[in-house]
Amino acid sequence: MRIEFTKMTAAGNDYVYVDCTRRESLPFDPGKLARAVSPRRTSVGADGLVLICADGASDARMRMFNADGSEGLMCGNALRCVTRYVFDRGICVKRNMEIATASGVRRTSVSPDGEITAEMGKAVFRRDLRAAIRGRVWEVTALSVGNPHAVVFGAEPALVDLGAIGPAFENAPVFGERVNAEFVKKTGADSLEMRVWERGSGETLSCGTGACAAAAASVRRGLFPAGSEIGIRLPGGELRVRCTPEYDLFLSGPADYVYDGVFYYDQD
Repeated sequence: MRIEFTKMTAAGNDYVYVDCTRRESLPFDPGKLARAVSPRRTSVGADGLVLICADGASDARMRMFNADGSEGLMCGNALRCVTRYVFDRGICVKRNMEIATASGVRRTSVSPDGEITAEMGKAVFRRDLRAAIRGRVWEVTALSVGNPHAVVFGAEPALVDLGAIGPAFENAPVFGERVNAEFVKKTGADSLEMRVWERGSGETLSCGTGACAAAAASVRRGLFPAGSEIGIRLPGGELRVRCTPEYDLFLSGPADYVYDGVFYYDQD
């Protein structure tokens, strides 16, 4: 099977994007395709797969699949890349649009200079807790920004053995479900440093919902005033998040093309 795709990245968070806007049905299993295209060195290599689909009520629909084939609820970086793709390819010529996702419809905008901003919805806090994981007690804020997150304070992100502690957080029973884990540190009056472990994909260079979760948790803990824009430095680059007093979240940052390609796929 011949599948045309576009590789895109947002601060290092890269996905394989497949335009399905002209398809009435999918000729492939998207979970299996995600597992096929994601391995690095032996395939295209990505954090997962994103399908760009037509939607009767919105300007487009995004379906996102993690590298392990599981379907994700939300990805802020992918949402911004989808917005740029549908705008640049003429699928939607409006600079302000609505994109349907598994977590609901999200409003996005394309600025005249090409920057993409996504309205990410409202942070819903579950609880602050002290969680004992792998022999250490961690200060954690558990919340949802369309998908579940555990934001961890009191650790030096660069020194965290994320390959070991990430899976332990992802699958810790204390959270009640698999979570994304963010290890954050305040670095200035309006800035954070962060590393992230994404459920289903492992450590990624950037995570839009993770950046939003870190910003909201930091405002909740009084590290930043509500309404300010917070710069969040990740291994792949910088994202910016504005968190309102009501914990509505707005994510801005790069959304770039890498290349177009063709993947020859035998799903049997």
